[in-house]
Amino acid sequence: MIKEIQDLFENQGGGFISSPSVIQEKLKGIKAYILDWDGVFNNGSKSENSGSGFSEPDSMGLNLLRFGYWLFNNNQFPFISIITGEINQTAIKLAERESFHHIYFNFKNKAVAFEHFLTAFNLKPEEIAFCFDDILDIPIAKRCGLRFMIRRSGSPLFVEFVKKMQYCDYMTGQTGGQNAVREVSELILGLLSQYEPALKERTEFSTLYTNYLENRKKTELRQFKFSDNQIK
Repeated sequence: MIKEIQDLFENQGGGFISSPSVIQEKLKGIKAYILDWDGVFNNGSKSENSGSGFSEPDSMGLNLLRFGYWLFNNNQFPFISIITGEINQTAIKLAERESFHHIYFNFKNKAVAFEHFLTAFNLKPEEIAFCFDDILDIPIAKRCGLRFMIRRSGSPLFVEFVKKMQYCDYMTGQTGGQNAVREVSELILGLLSQYEPALKERTEFSTLYTNYLENRKKTELRQFKFSDNQIK
Protein backbone atom coordinates (compact mmCIF):
# COMPACT_ATOMS: atom_id res chain seq x y z
CA MET A 1 0.00 0.00 0.00
CA ILE A 2 2.85 2.40 0.80
CA LYS A 3 4.39 1.82 -2.64
CA GLU A 4 1.03 2.58 -4.28
CA ILE A 5 0.74 5.84 -2.35
CA GLN A 6 4.32 6.79 -3.20
CA ASP A 7 3.74 6.17 -6.91
CA LEU A 8 0.45 8.07 -6.89
CA PHE A 9 1.94 11.19 -5.33
CA GLU A 10 5.22 11.09 -7.24
CA ASN A 11 3.29 10.77 -10.49
CA GLN A 12 1.71 14.15 -9.84
CA GLY A 13 5.05 15.77 -9.03
CA GLY A 14 5.42 15.18 -5.29
CA GLY A 15 8.86 14.43 -3.92
CA PHE A 16 9.72 12.25 -0.93
CA ILE A 17 12.83 13.56 0.79
CA SER A 18 12.28 11.06 3.60
CA SER A 19 10.94 7.64 2.66
CA PRO A 20 7.17 7.12 2.94
CA SER A 21 7.75 4.45 5.60
CA VAL A 22 9.72 6.93 7.74
CA ILE A 23 6.99 9.55 7.37
CA GLN A 24 4.37 6.93 8.21
CA GLU A 25 6.16 5.95 11.41
CA LYS A 26 6.68 9.55 12.51
CA LEU A 27 3.01 10.36 11.91
CA LYS A 28 2.06 7.99 14.71
CA GLY A 29 3.67 10.37 17.20
CA ILE A 30 2.30 13.61 15.76
CA LYS A 31 -0.09 15.51 18.04
CA ALA A 32 -0.31 18.88 16.30
CA TYR A 33 -0.28 20.55 12.90
CA ILE A 34 1.06 24.03 12.22
CA LEU A 35 0.63 25.78 8.88
CA ASP A 36 2.07 28.93 7.39
CA TRP A 37 -0.45 31.06 5.47
CA ASP A 38 0.99 33.01 2.54
CA GLY A 39 2.42 30.70 -0.09
CA VAL A 40 0.74 27.69 1.52
CA PHE A 41 -3.00 28.36 1.33
CA ASN A 42 -2.44 30.71 -1.61
CA ASN A 43 0.29 31.80 -4.02
CA GLY A 44 1.47 34.57 -1.72
CA SER A 45 0.17 37.43 -3.86
CA LYS A 46 -1.36 40.45 -2.11
CA SER A 47 -2.54 43.90 -3.09
CA GLU A 48 -2.78 47.09 -1.09
CA ASN A 49 -6.44 46.72 -0.21
CA SER A 50 -6.89 42.97 0.03
CA GLY A 51 -5.33 40.08 1.89
CA SER A 52 -4.58 36.63 0.57
CA GLY A 53 -7.24 33.95 0.45
CA PHE A 54 -7.66 30.17 0.59
CA SER A 55 -9.45 27.46 -1.35
CA GLU A 56 -12.31 25.30 -0.11
CA PRO A 57 -10.61 22.10 -1.33
CA ASP A 58 -7.73 22.90 1.04
CA SER A 59 -10.19 23.53 3.86
CA MET A 60 -11.93 20.23 3.15
CA GLY A 61 -8.58 18.47 3.14
CA LEU A 62 -7.73 19.80 6.60
CA ASN A 63 -11.14 18.81 7.88
CA LEU A 64 -10.69 15.26 6.59
CA LEU A 65 -7.18 15.19 8.07
CA ARG A 66 -8.47 16.16 11.51
CA PHE A 67 -11.36 13.71 11.24
CA GLY A 68 -9.00 10.92 10.22
CA TYR A 69 -6.72 11.78 13.14
CA TRP A 70 -9.78 11.72 15.41
CA LEU A 71 -10.70 8.24 14.15
CA PHE A 72 -7.10 6.98 14.41
CA ASN A 73 -6.55 8.34 17.94
CA ASN A 74 -9.73 7.29 19.74
CA ASN A 75 -11.65 10.56 19.44
CA GLN A 76 -8.69 12.79 20.26
CA PHE A 77 -8.22 15.98 18.25
CA PRO A 78 -4.88 17.19 16.93
CA PHE A 79 -3.90 20.68 17.99
CA ILE A 80 -3.88 22.98 14.97
CA SER A 81 -2.53 26.47 14.38
CA ILE A 82 -1.69 29.02 11.71
CA ILE A 83 1.51 31.03 12.17
CA THR A 84 1.91 33.94 9.77
CA GLY A 85 4.15 36.96 9.49
CA GLU A 86 1.25 39.16 8.35
CA ILE A 87 -2.18 40.20 9.61
CA ASN A 88 -4.81 38.60 7.41
CA GLN A 89 -8.53 38.65 8.17
CA THR A 90 -9.21 35.76 5.80
CA ALA A 91 -6.85 33.55 7.77
CA ILE A 92 -8.69 34.49 10.96
CA LYS A 93 -12.04 33.73 9.30
CA LEU A 94 -10.89 30.26 8.26
CA ALA A 95 -9.42 29.52 11.69
CA GLU A 96 -12.67 30.60 13.38
CA ARG A 97 -14.93 28.71 11.00
CA GLU A 98 -12.91 25.51 11.21
CA SER A 99 -12.34 25.69 14.99
CA PHE A 100 -8.56 25.86 15.01
CA HIS A 101 -6.84 26.18 18.37
CA HIS A 102 -4.47 29.11 17.77
CA ILE A 103 -3.62 31.68 15.13
CA TYR A 104 -0.46 33.78 15.40
CA PHE A 105 -0.11 36.82 13.17
CA ASN A 106 2.47 39.58 12.65
CA PHE A 107 5.25 37.19 13.73
CA LYS A 108 8.35 37.92 11.64
CA ASN A 109 10.34 35.69 13.99
CA LYS A 110 8.13 32.62 13.88
CA ALA A 111 10.26 30.78 16.43
CA VAL A 112 8.66 32.98 19.11
CA ALA A 113 5.17 31.81 18.16
CA PHE A 114 6.38 28.22 17.93
CA GLU A 115 7.72 28.27 21.49
CA HIS A 116 4.45 29.77 22.72
CA PHE A 117 2.47 27.02 20.98
CA LEU A 118 4.65 24.27 22.46
CA THR A 119 4.23 25.67 25.96
CA ALA A 120 0.48 26.21 25.61
CA PHE A 121 -0.17 22.53 24.85
CA ASN A 122 2.84 20.95 26.59
CA LEU A 123 4.18 19.58 23.32
CA LYS A 124 7.62 18.52 22.12
CA PRO A 125 8.92 19.72 18.72
CA GLU A 126 8.98 16.15 17.39
CA GLU A 127 5.21 15.97 17.99
CA ILE A 128 4.57 18.75 15.46
CA ALA A 129 3.99 18.47 11.71
CA PHE A 130 4.62 21.72 9.83
CA CYS A 131 3.47 22.88 6.40
CA PHE A 132 5.58 25.72 5.01
CA ASP A 133 7.04 27.35 1.93
CA ASP A 134 9.75 29.96 2.55
CA ILE A 135 12.68 31.40 4.48
CA LEU A 136 10.73 32.80 7.45
CA ASP A 137 9.54 29.27 8.20
CA ILE A 138 12.96 27.65 8.57
CA PRO A 139 13.32 28.29 12.35
CA ILE A 140 10.24 26.07 12.82
CA ALA A 141 10.96 23.56 10.04
CA LYS A 142 14.42 22.74 11.38
CA ARG A 143 12.91 21.56 14.69
CA CYS A 144 9.62 19.82 13.84
CA GLY A 145 9.06 16.09 13.68
CA LEU A 146 7.63 16.25 10.15
CA ARG A 147 7.94 18.97 7.52
CA PHE A 148 5.89 19.36 4.34
CA MET A 149 7.21 22.00 1.96
CA ILE A 150 4.90 23.64 -0.57
CA ARG A 151 6.49 23.70 -4.01
CA ARG A 152 7.09 27.05 -5.69
CA SER A 153 8.84 27.81 -8.95
CA GLY A 154 11.58 30.43 -8.98
CA SER A 155 13.43 29.25 -5.86
CA PRO A 156 15.74 26.43 -7.02
CA LEU A 157 18.58 27.40 -4.68
CA PHE A 158 16.26 27.58 -1.69
CA VAL A 159 14.79 24.18 -2.55
CA GLU A 160 18.26 22.66 -2.72
CA PHE A 161 19.20 24.33 0.57
CA VAL A 162 16.16 22.84 2.32
CA LYS A 163 16.97 19.39 0.95
CA LYS A 164 20.65 19.66 1.85
CA MET A 165 19.87 20.72 5.42
CA GLN A 166 17.14 18.05 5.69
CA TYR A 167 14.49 20.58 6.72
CA CYS A 168 11.81 18.85 4.64
CA ASP A 169 10.34 15.34 4.50
CA TYR A 170 8.02 15.80 1.51
CA MET A 171 7.73 18.44 -1.20
CA THR A 172 4.35 18.88 -2.81
CA GLY A 173 3.64 18.50 -6.49
CA GLN A 174 1.11 21.33 -6.29
CA THR A 175 1.90 24.94 -5.49
CA GLY A 176 0.31 27.29 -2.97
CA GLY A 177 -3.14 28.26 -4.21
CA GLN A 178 -3.37 25.08 -6.29
CA ASN A 179 -4.57 22.78 -3.50
CA ALA A 180 -1.18 21.88 -2.03
CA VAL A 181 -2.69 21.72 1.47
CA ARG A 182 -5.21 19.20 0.17
CA GLU A 183 -2.32 17.18 -1.25
CA VAL A 184 -0.52 17.11 2.11
CA SER A 185 -3.74 16.21 3.93
CA GLU A 186 -4.51 13.30 1.61
CA LEU A 187 -0.92 12.04 1.80
CA ILE A 188 -1.05 11.97 5.60
CA LEU A 189 -4.42 10.24 5.62
CA GLY A 190 -3.22 7.69 3.09
CA LEU A 191 -0.10 6.83 5.05
CA LEU A 192 -2.22 6.40 8.19
CA SER A 193 -4.70 4.20 6.26
CA GLN A 194 -7.45 6.61 7.25
CA TYR A 195 -8.39 8.18 3.92
CA GLU A 196 -11.15 5.76 2.90
CA PRO A 197 -12.63 5.42 6.44
CA ALA A 198 -12.73 9.21 6.83
CA LEU A 199 -14.16 9.72 3.34
CA LYS A 200 -16.83 7.06 3.85
CA GLU A 201 -18.06 8.53 7.14
CA ARG A 202 -17.94 12.08 5.75
CA THR A 203 -19.87 11.33 2.56
CA GLU A 204 -22.54 9.49 4.55
CA PHE A 205 -22.61 12.27 7.15
CA SER A 206 -22.64 9.43 9.65
CA THR A 207 -23.22 9.54 13.39
CA LEU A 208 -19.46 9.29 13.84
CA TYR A 209 -18.91 12.36 11.68
CA THR A 210 -21.64 14.43 13.31
CA ASN A 211 -20.19 13.52 16.71
CA TYR A 212 -16.79 14.71 15.49
CA LEU A 213 -18.28 17.99 14.28
CA GLU A 214 -20.11 18.66 17.53
CA ASN A 215 -16.96 18.08 19.53
CA ARG A 216 -14.86 20.15 17.11
CA LYS A 217 -17.13 23.13 17.73
CA LYS A 218 -16.08 23.13 21.38
CA THR A 219 -12.60 24.29 20.38
CA GLU A 220 -12.28 28.03 20.99
CA LEU A 221 -9.87 29.88 18.72
CA ARG A 222 -7.27 32.00 20.48
CA GLN A 223 -5.61 34.80 18.52
CA PHE A 224 -2.13 36.14 19.23
CA LYS A 225 -0.45 39.18 17.73
CA PHE A 226 3.20 40.15 18.04
CA SER A 227 3.50 43.84 18.83
CA ASP A 228 6.07 45.94 20.69
CA ASN A 229 8.19 42.79 21.28
CA GLN A 230 5.31 41.13 23.11
CA ILE A 231 2.73 38.45 22.36
CA LYS A 232 -0.70 40.02 22.86
